[in-house]
Order: sequence, then structure tokens, then C-alpha cells
Amino acid sequence: MNEPVAWATGRLRFFRRPFHEYRLTDRVALSQMPLFITTLLAVVLVSTFFPGSMDNPLFVVFLFSQLAIMVLCYVVPWDRLPHTAFLVIPLLDFISIAVGREGSQESLTGISLLAVFPVIWLCASGYYLRVSLWLSFIMPLAIIWTPLFMRGDVSGPNLARSLLLPVMMLGIGVSVTMLTLSLRRQQRILEEKDKQLQAGLLSTKRQEALLNSVLDTVHLGVLAVDADGNDILMNRKQRANHELARPKDIDDPNESQLLVFAADRTTLVPMAERPVRRAILGETFTDYMVWLGEGKKQRAITTSARAMKDPDGTFAGSVIVFSDVTDLVDALAAKDDFVASVSHEFRTPLTSILGYVELLLEDDPGHDQLEPLNIIKRNSERLLTLVSDLLATRNGQLIVTPHAVDIAELVRASVSAAMPRADASRVALIAETPAKLEAHVDGPRISQVLDNLVSNAIKYSPDGGHVVVSLEHDDGHVACRVSDTGMGMSADDQAHVFAKFFRTSNVRRTAIPGVGLGLPISKAIVEAHGGTIQVESKLGQGTTFTFRVPV
Repeated sequence: MNEPVAWATGRLRFFRRPFHEYRLTDRVALSQMPLFITTLLAVVLVSTFFPGSMDNPLFVVFLFSQLAIMVLCYVVPWDRLPHTAFLVIPLLDFISIAVGREGSQESLTGISLLAVFPVIWLCASGYYLRVSLWLSFIMPLAIIWTPLFMRGDVSGPNLARSLLLPVMMLGIGVSVTMLTLSLRRQQRILEEKDKQLQAGLLSTKRQEALLNSVLDTVHLGVLAVDADGNDILMNRKQRANHELARPKDIDDPNESQLLVFAADRTTLVPMAERPVRRAILGETFTDYMVWLGEGKKQRAITTSARAMKDPDGTFAGSVIVFSDVTDLVDALAAKDDFVASVSHEFRTPLTSILGYVELLLEDDPGHDQLEPLNIIKRNSERLLTLVSDLLATRNGQLIVTPHAVDIAELVRASVSAAMPRADASRVALIAETPAKLEAHVDGPRISQVLDNLVSNAIKYSPDGGHVVVSLEHDDGHVACRVSDTGMGMSADDQAHVFAKFFRTSNVRRTAIPGVGLGLPISKAIVEAHGGTIQVESKLGQGTTFTFRVPV
């Protein structure tokens, strides 16, 4: 770049800065610059077309005074003087212009129009507005009238003829003043908004720093994505999860390439079923478990997603939370193994006890021995049933053998068998069934479900009440409802009611017996039939269990 171009580029960059950002000396010089440049142009015009005026002492004084004023703009330390001291410059300009007008009467008669520059400067400064407006009229008037009085050429027509210029300058001064006030008002508003934006930005940065600190502290992976699936936020734990799922031979894998496995820990989860993909599609879910990684480092992760909506309700993205539950899964597996092992150990001695008791009962024991033997048999059978249930629910699924069964008859049989216990508990037990309703199910297993639900309904209605068992055909399914008016349960208890060994907080405070296996077994039986079981309850108002199995 050559020097002239470089100089011009530097000057353009200089003038790109907002005026108020310059130092005071530069602002004073820039304000004087238009008049100084115009004066230089006037010199060119006069020297070209009216060279005689260059010999006029007054015109020469005008030129040198303008040069001196320009020098003063730079050499005077304005920042050390009172803040409005620079207003002396436009006042000196009025005097200089008056001298220049007298020295160029024969050449440039319109030189008095240069007064517009100091008028604009005074009125645009924003200081002493009323004084500035008076000066914008008086000083141009003085430029014209003072020579008339000095020459004694004072007359009404001469004085009136010269009023147009001062009036015009006053109009310019008023316009500039109004514009300056408006700009200053806007500037104050903008500055106030800028302060608010700066404060908001600072607050946002603080909140962002706090959020990042919190997210990096929690032991959960957090990932936020927009509606297009682009990552918005990922905390430290989630970056570790992503690294765990990354194939070793791919540096930057996409979602379909990540090692995300199903519950068997070996089958890759299809793309459409992966947590992030489901979240991007706007789906909301809770505790969806996958396995990340492979080999000894593989971890069990439960995922939950919630959609984000903009003010218009449009889907804007999702937040997905990843929780490492490997230790819990291992603990549950260890617990199941322990239960299975203990159950197997119990089965052998219980079978032996039952065998010997039956032998003793076949020998026609005496009346004093018969009752103890029956008690031993009854409790041994109860223990053996409990052991069988523990073994059956180890994997959460039972084997069923479906065949054509009249479920209505199963319901009536279950209600009939539970009637003595209902009468003892002062519970009104009612069956509402059609005369016949056949389905292809495992009859003994469905009876086990009915017995469990009816028994629970009576058991958890300790102060009496009503239990209604209803049956109906519903869109290719058999729907059975067992409703009671008993103690009910809270929403938290409902969320865990089908967990093994779980007993509600109300029940734990009472002496009602139970081990918490009836409902998990019932759920396993229903699901083995391809059906579903649900619970609806209100604390203190009763509970309704509904199971549905395909016909």
C-alpha cells in the first residue's frame, strides 16, 4: 500500500469513531475544521479571481486570525480549563469573520455567511442554550451593523436590509438547538438502555457461570439440544459419557455411531430408539435405560428427557439427563441372585418337611397330634409357596400356558373363596360379571392374580367398606377391575407399588401382614399374557387395580 492510500485509509478510520469518544482537544479542533477549510477555499477563490483583495490588511488579518484560532484549538490544554472554556473559539470566529467581511467587500460579499459555522457550534454544544440563541442572532447582526455605525452610514433602509442574515442565523440556531436537544435526549435514553443491557449481560454471564459450575458439579450428565439436534450445552459428566460411548476408531462420531446397547448389553439400540434421537423428535420420557460403551467399562445409564418450548409453544429443543445406575443394577442383580440361592436352599428342607408330615398324617395320628401336624403342614406349604414365588419373580417374567377359560367363572370363584374373610372384616364383597366371558389365558395364573387383588382389597380395608370386582369385554381385551374403599395410597407409593418387597407407608405403620410380593407376581403374570396392569388411588379414599389381557 502506497503512502497516500495509507494516509487516506487512516483518516477514514479516524472519522469512523463516534464524536464523543475523541479527546476534548480533538473535538474542539474537529468543530473548528469546517470553518478553517472553508476559509482556505475562500483564499483560493480570492487569489484566483480577486487578487487585489489579498493586499487588503483586513482580509490578511482574517486569514491569519483563522490560522491562529486553528492553532489554539490544538495547543490550548482544554481538559485542564473549565469545561466550557472552548466556547471562546466560536466567539473569536465571529470577530474574525467580521474583519474578513470588511476586507473582502469588493470581492466575496457573502463571506458573512461563514457565521453559520460558529452559530452551529454554539447551539450544538448544548451549553447555555438561551445565551447561544441570543448570540446566534446578535453576533451576525453585529458583523453587519458595526461597520455601518463606524462609517456613520446609519439609516433605516440600511439597517433593515441587513436583518435577513441574523434572522436566518437565528432560525438555524433554533433548528440546531432543537435537534441537539432531541439527540441528547435520545443519547441519554440509549445510554440508559446500554447500562441496562450491560447489567443484564453481566447478570447473564454470572448466571451462566453459576449454571456451568452447578452442572459440572452434579454427578449427572446433562445435554441440551435445539430443535435441529445441535448441541447447546453439555456438562463435564456428559462429555465423559460421550467419550465412553465413542468407538475407539472414530474421533468424532455421530449419534448413530455411538455404542449404545439395549438391556442385554450386546444389541445396539436402533437409531430411532436412542435417547437423544427421541428427545430431538420432541418425545418426553423418564428412566429409559441403555448401556454405554463395551467391555469392562460398560455402564448402565438411565435417561430422562423434557421438551423445551418457545413463548409461542413451538418445540425449541430438549434437555436430556443421563444418570449412571450401574452400581444399582449390579446390586439388584446380586440381590436377585441371593434371593434365588436362598430360595433354592429353602426348597429342599421344606419339601422334606412336607413329605414327612404327610406320612405322619397317613398313620392316623391321635387328636392331640393331628392339630400340630396340620399347623406344620399349613405353614410349610405357605413357606414353599413363598419360595416358589421368589424364584418365579427373579427375572420379572413367568411362563404361562394359555387355553380357553371362562374368566367370569374365575372371578366368581375368587370372590366366593374370599367371602368368609370379607365377612370377618365387615367388608361388602360384590362381583359384577357377565354370565360368561371366555378368553385364551392361563386359568390358574389368572386366578392367582384375582386372589391377590381381592385379598389385598379386603386386607387394606381394615375398618370395613366395599370391594367391587367387575369384568367386561373391551376392544379385544378382557378388563377386570378390583375397587375398594380402603386406606388408599399416595402418589409416591403408587409409583413403586409393583416393586418387589415394597409396602406402602400407611401399611408399614399398621400391623397388617405381608411381604410385598403379591403385586409384583400379579404384574409378571399379566405381562406374560401380553397385558397391562394399572393402579389408581387416593389416600384415604380407596384404590382401583385394573388389569387387561388380550382375549
